[in-house]
Amino acid sequence: MSGGLAGCGSPLAAGVAGTPLDPGSVTFWNLFGGGDGARLQTMLDEYRTQHGGASSLTAATFAWGNPYYTKVVLATLGNKPPDVAVAHATRATILAQADLLEPITEDLLGLVGLSSSSFTESVWNAGKVGDSYYTVPLDTHPFVMYFNSDVCQKAGLLAGDGKLNSIQGTEAFEAALTAIKGVTGATPLAVASVGDTAGQWRLFQTLYWQQDGATPFLGDDGATLTVNEDLAITTMEYTSSLVKKGLLTPTEDYAGAQTLMFTGKAGFYMQGEWEITTAQAVEGLKFGMVPVPQLFDKPAAQADSHTFILPRMDRTDAQKKLAMGFIKSMLDQSLTWAKGGHIPAFKETLDSAEYKALEPQADYASAAEIANYDPPGWYSGSGSNFENIVGAQLGLVQQQLASPQDALAAMKSQLQTYLDTPSPV
Repeated sequence: MSGGLAGCGSPLAAGVAGTPLDPGSVTFWNLFGGGDGARLQTMLDEYRTQHGGASSLTAATFAWGNPYYTKVVLATLGNKPPDVAVAHATRATILAQADLLEPITEDLLGLVGLSSSSFTESVWNAGKVGDSYYTVPLDTHPFVMYFNSDVCQKAGLLAGDGKLNSIQGTEAFEAALTAIKGVTGATPLAVASVGDTAGQWRLFQTLYWQQDGATPFLGDDGATLTVNEDLAITTMEYTSSLVKKGLLTPTEDYAGAQTLMFTGKAGFYMQGEWEITTAQAVEGLKFGMVPVPQLFDKPAAQADSHTFILPRMDRTDAQKKLAMGFIKSMLDQSLTWAKGGHIPAFKETLDSAEYKALEPQADYASAAEIANYDPPGWYSGSGSNFENIVGAQLGLVQQQLASPQDALAAMKSQLQTYLDTPSPV
């Protein structure tokens, strides 16, 4: 999920300096690092192979989060954007509202044999702003639960096929955690609370939206606070109660939390599905993955989606078809992308026998149907100031350094400046 300033080709070659490019070449910007970056490189190489070699594509990778989106905005305002760029669905909204994106119409999709029905409905609708759509979705990446198979087998939590038995409700969940603790003698559920503000937000958003009466944290495109404060406190009180019962880790960082599950000290671990690559690299580790269990009234999972966007610029018909052809090539390689954990948004791949045979990816694919995205706002979305502010306070609650009431008060106070500030884009 994180990205470095590494990539194929330089940012200057991608158009920032207006460097002349082959009219048959596509310029593409993204923010993928780690395992995602490696898989993307494989997909880009395949595109080059099919379209005439290195000169057919100029790609650049920028630092993940706000720095990347700032570059996209400035390049578009300066009339020197890439032909195609990646954006999280939650960050594309503000770009569209600022009139920085081309609408994705049925005619545009039809240039390469696609339509809106080619995609999972929930993720397609996440790209809607007003009456138009602005994204071509690549995936859904939800918050999920990993389990250590050896530990869970000893705790009596696995079925005969090695799958995790269904868990529903707080009583069943805590019984499962208690059974794991009886095996390991250690805290059974690992969730990072130190230095992982995004992960804390994802945990909160997942459990909050599982409760009847949940409302978006922000309203009016980030101008008002509309969270159900009682439910927010209830959610924080629940995670705090798990810590007090010795069932949830209080003070682990990102790497420490996953190491507990990898080494069999914890049976369950919650994080984004992209850590599948890390888990698969651990020698001898047997693990599985499922959607976060339904603990309250209904299933829900915090999620975002990687999407393709067309930054606003004058395009000829040939340029439109070239850009859409590149996007179609990436979608056609969705199985390669899915091996890194992300759930395909392209239904042709999602419904394929090849994807359904992919384990453990297929075991949590249903999380795409219960995805809840971050609330719209110019300071919201993946890697945003909103996630940092709210997640930091949630972390303090899990660390037992703040009460839910004090944490909520601090969130409201620290968000006020953003609530009062119109979008700068």
